[in-house]
Amino acid sequence: MPNRFTFLPVSSIMAKENRKREVKDTDMLQFEELKRELEGQEKALDGLKVALGLEKLREEVEMLEHKASEPGFWDNMAEAQRITQRMAALKGKDETYQKLCGRADDALALIEMGDEAEDLSLIPEVRAELDAIGSEIETMKLSTLLTGEYDSNNAILTFHAGSGGTEAQDWAEMLFRMYNRWGERHGFKVSTLDYLDGDEAGLKSASILVEGENAYGFLKSEAGVHRLVRVSPFDAAGRRHTSFSSLEVMPEIDEDNSVEINPDDIKMEVYRASGAGGQKVNKTSSAVRLIHIPTGIVVSCQVERSQYQNRDVAMKMLISKLVEIKERENLEKISDIKGEQKEITWGSQIRSYVFMPYTMVKDHRTGFETGNVNAVMDGELDGFINAYLTALSQGTLGENIE
Repeated sequence: MPNRFTFLPVSSIMAKENRKREVKDTDMLQFEELKRELEGQEKALDGLKVALGLEKLREEVEMLEHKASEPGFWDNMAEAQRITQRMAALKGKDETYQKLCGRADDALALIEMGDEAEDLSLIPEVRAELDAIGSEIETMKLSTLLTGEYDSNNAILTFHAGSGGTEAQDWAEMLFRMYNRWGERHGFKVSTLDYLDGDEAGLKSASILVEGENAYGFLKSEAGVHRLVRVSPFDAAGRRHTSFSSLEVMPEIDEDNSVEINPDDIKMEVYRASGAGGQKVNKTSSAVRLIHIPTGIVVSCQVERSQYQNRDVAMKMLISKLVEIKERENLEKISDIKGEQKEITWGSQIRSYVFMPYTMVKDHRTGFETGNVNAVMDGELDGFINAYLTALSQGTLGENIE
């Protein structure tokens, strides 16, 4: 009767077992590597604590809480709101840091548990968590670079279509959507202040208010001319077109800010407000347009119900724009500002968005680029913003211009 069993030599069995142990030992070394990476992140968290100035931050919170408990605190509503907003922002930073530390502790416990139980299935989970912690540390580190006088303020974004008619106006609307999506992704409140429809599609100009801690500090990097290269959906021949649109970014300035504007320097125009696409045209002229005569700066608002309210918002926008220019140009007085505007054309762009013949978005000031143009148009701008802030802090901004 033939033997149905095949017996391997003892040496072959031992060699096979040794290989299994070697593979297992190699896999288990991944836990050691993850632990070393986490130790590096814990050191980064210690440095972040110093950079955030958490000790002084907590002292300021305590002082503000004491003020808030004083009798008559709410008598001055504007000052009370400023203090409560400041407290919320400071507490938010502290809570975010504490949560990061807690996540690092949980990750360490998971690594040790997986190592002890030799459970390799935990490695992907730990890997993903360490990546997320590292990303949040970098974001918080960048927030410490926002030391400008208005960096913590809300931001007002104004979009202008360049020359090129419908093509440029459609591009301006694409940018409008992109920054709305960025704001939503980061939990900012985004509201439309003004919107002027394009001739056939898109928009000629629009303004939005982005409300949240450090909104201006992050978005100031986006000011400038944005260039689009694509096959035009408005060209029956399917030719490639280049379009330009510009974005102005300014901090929202409180009305009580010490900015002197001569009332005689302001011309006010009123018109009927309407929504995007020409919808809901008001019967009364409630929308307001303010023109600062010395500079030629124009701001508009139609979001409020009354002409009086729209004028207040437009005035705030004008003050914000003048202060932003004064800060950028290091001028001492508003009267020193000249109405010089860069042309929205080739050579002045800060960033190019190429849809055809390849896909790429590249910032010409930092050299940062990505091939995922669809993700960028859906609001994934953090890589560009982070690269700008890092280059700005290192004094290398503009060295990569091509």
